[in-house]
Amino acid sequence: MRRPFLLLATRGEDTAADDEYAAFLRVTGLQESQLRRVRLESAPMPDLDLDDHAGVLVGGSPFTSSDAEKSAVQRRVEAELSALLDRVVPADKPFFGACYGIGTLGVHQGGVVDRTYGEPVSCVPVTLTPAGRADPLLASLPDTFDALVGHKEACRVLPSSAVLLASSPACPVQMFRVGANVYATQFHPELDVDGLVTRARVYQHAGYFPPTELEDLVARVSAAVVTEPGRVLANFVARYR
Repeated sequence: MRRPFLLLATRGEDTAADDEYAAFLRVTGLQESQLRRVRLESAPMPDLDLDDHAGVLVGGSPFTSSDAEKSAVQRRVEAELSALLDRVVPADKPFFGACYGIGTLGVHQGGVVDRTYGEPVSCVPVTLTPAGRADPLLASLPDTFDALVGHKEACRVLPSSAVLLASSPACPVQMFRVGANVYATQFHPELDVDGLVTRARVYQHAGYFPPTELEDLVARVSAAVVTEPGRVLANFVARYR
């Protein structure tokens, strides 16, 4: 029997958490039995044997690494993820962090993550670097593709251990790799437009945009055509399953 992948989630709102899980299943083609979900916001991380999993995925989060004030739950989650990366990175285990995952991996590897390059909830053009065009997760994608974003913070200084794979006009670090198998993106490869609208409604009052602008935001993003980012996750799963 093939080993399942592991999704580490941190969204406390059931609507957003369940929609995120469904999105990862959709773009990867995995069944629920093939993608184990652990919701870290609700309980401490269980003992994990990395060899029991084909790869580790980290989804987005209402947490941000650069928060000035952090709850006890956020501090616990950050410590648990850092300890996990202490094992993942030296062993070069398959890992893919989306949005919150890039901040977590960036901080762990000594990069600078702050609010300099935050992007509003929107669709942006992402362009591959030469290293990105040569990477197996991105080789089948066009040099520039549209992706969905919405983040308060981003990696301002790339870790010295990382290879930059993609950028956008307002956010220089959209994707990087550490070693051969550890990846992170700032954009959301799991999201389609409907998923982004769901999250915008859930997080209307979370500081990503003025709450009174929700319907205008929904109208803008609903016009986006996003076809490529999901292939990055699909390629990750195909490579390591």
